[in-house]
Amino acid sequence: MSGTIFSIIPPIIALLMVVLTRRVLLSLGVGILSAAVVLHAKILKSEGVGAWLQDIVLTIWTSIKGIFVSEGSLNTGNVYIVLFLFLLGMITAFISISGGSRAFGEWAQTKVKTRTGAQLLAAVLGIIIFIDDYFNALAVGQISRPLTDRNKVSRAKLAYIIDSTSAPVCVVSPISSWGAYIIAILAPILAAHGVTEYSPLSAFMQIIPMNLYVIIALLMVIAVAVFNLNIGSMKVHENRAMKTGEVTDPSKPVLGELKQDLPQCKKGSVGDLVWPIIALIVGTVGSIFWTGYRATKGNVTIFSIFENTDVTASLLYGGLLGIIVTLILFFIQAYAKRVVNVNLLPKGMIEGIKSMLPAVYILLFAWVIIDLIGQLETGTYLAWKVEEWNVNVAFLPVILFVVAGFMAFATGTSWGTFGMMLPIAGDIAAAADINLLLPALAAVLAGSVFGDHCSPISDTTILSSTGAGSHHIDHVMTQLPYAIISAVIAGIGYIVLGLTDSTALGLLSTLVLFVIFVITVKSRQKA
Repeated sequence: MSGTIFSIIPPIIALLMVVLTRRVLLSLGVGILSAAVVLHAKILKSEGVGAWLQDIVLTIWTSIKGIFVSEGSLNTGNVYIVLFLFLLGMITAFISISGGSRAFGEWAQTKVKTRTGAQLLAAVLGIIIFIDDYFNALAVGQISRPLTDRNKVSRAKLAYIIDSTSAPVCVVSPISSWGAYIIAILAPILAAHGVTEYSPLSAFMQIIPMNLYVIIALLMVIAVAVFNLNIGSMKVHENRAMKTGEVTDPSKPVLGELKQDLPQCKKGSVGDLVWPIIALIVGTVGSIFWTGYRATKGNVTIFSIFENTDVTASLLYGGLLGIIVTLILFFIQAYAKRVVNVNLLPKGMIEGIKSMLPAVYILLFAWVIIDLIGQLETGTYLAWKVEEWNVNVAFLPVILFVVAGFMAFATGTSWGTFGMMLPIAGDIAAAADINLLLPALAAVLAGSVFGDHCSPISDTTILSSTGAGSHHIDHVMTQLPYAIISAVIAGIGYIVLGLTDSTALGLLSTLVLFVIFVITVKSRQKA
């Protein structure tokens, strides 16, 4: 039943279970099973129950195996991500043992003394670290967590800040892995429709002010930090953090958190945290340029480097450099300063790896269900329905925004939605009104990021939870109201843009609605 209406049943089941049970692994497991059942529903009568069950088990096993081995060779991208998470867990453990986290928290407390300042610092870091969303989510979390914890900012709020400043910044930055990927997709779309008045890079730059969801999502983060706008279940987490100092729900496990309290050196310094993070950043960014340069054939430019770079390998190389520097500092404390016990070495490694296991489990389950949803051709079905609808061309941007959002939400991948929906949006716009080409493409990019923000099976969402040390479903449920509100505001903006054929009016209406929303919520909070 691939490519039919039945193909949307498994993601809907998984997402409903996540909301109802708040148990992500159980929900993803049921989603995986239902996807395999739908895939083989037609053969039940012809082959019998035994053969049908065997096919279901084989399909699930093949998807699991495909995480690590693809087409007879190692699936290095997925393996590198898992290894990087384990390295990050070990770095975190040894930074804690060395007293770096404690020292950085005490130092930062003298510089940033308010909850607003701590949240704004995390937001600014999320905006300036725009190379890649994976790296952004994990690096910003490592730097910001000691500071936000000290200022009693809930981990759910930190995860929201990280998630809403990673993909939104990357999708509008031409000098990023996202930008290079999108520009590479735009090139054949423009060529196919004979568009020569602007280049793929120029088209990308013109799309930026049309990406209304991204603009509102970033403004929302700033407003939430400055005006303390706590909506929905975020109120519960923030109130608990401010009243009791507990930044997470003590009844729930969190991602990326050490399971066992490790002894902390009381003579640690800020450098014990800063130098491993610097090594991690320098190693990753340097590797991004190096792998991109090596893979580029012909003329080497900054854009060709980002288009051809190997992000997952770069993360692994950066993680290796980070752990090397971390261990050097640990051995200096153990042998030169004699302030920590060297016997903590194996314990730090084991506890660091264990801290990342919940995140790895969720990521593995998410990869399996994403693969099965791909086999069901859920995205293809939704894209086909868009082409089939005969609607007023003025509503094309908002329709593409909604469909791309649902596709990314159901499939858990914004990049997959880009690859599927951008060419289709180009074909529809070219056939209806070529002047709507760029707004249509922008709406797809915006909707993809929106759906990615809402999806519990999105790897970016999972890694944002991990970076912040938040319970995953707590992050999903607290971010959802902000994402939906931003999407509603952006959707109205796309309607205005489509009806007026004016980017300025679409953007202006969006900003006005956002200001009205902030004033309304703030006045209600005061009341």
